[in-house]
Amino acid sequence: MNAAILKRNDLNIDIKEQVSELFRQLSPNKIQLDLEEILNEKNQITVAYCEDNNKIIGIALMCTYKVISGNKGWIEDVVVDSASRGKGIGRKLINLLVEVSEEKELSEILLFTEDHRLPAINLYSSVGFKLKDSKIYCKKK
Repeated sequence: MNAAILKRNDLNIDIKEQVSELFRQLSPNKIQLDLEEILNEKNQITVAYCEDNNKIIGIALMCTYKVISGNKGWIEDVVVDSASRGKGIGRKLINLLVEVSEEKELSEILLFTEDHRLPAINLYSSVGFKLKDSKIYCKKK
């Protein structure tokens, strides 16, 4: 298993389809944006992926931004293929994004997961993430 950062010039139709199929395992009803749009140089996003035998089996994305309180990262869309779970792939992806955050000198990394996703909660806790005493609000358009 190889974990790496996906770059825009790495994209091809096969990779796009694999990522799309994988994302549907996480959020089957959400509309997906095109990877080329996501990997636009103006979009401060890092896409970590893990592959095995030329098949993408996990992804995790981190956006970075600057606000008055510091340079921050936000991790989203973490998904490991259902047939590959429990093999440390999620840990590899998160650790890779943490390495990127250190290179970018981020002051903190935020992420959100739902209460019922116990394996994800255990993973995040085991790599040093702590539950933040706050609420997340959302307004959808």
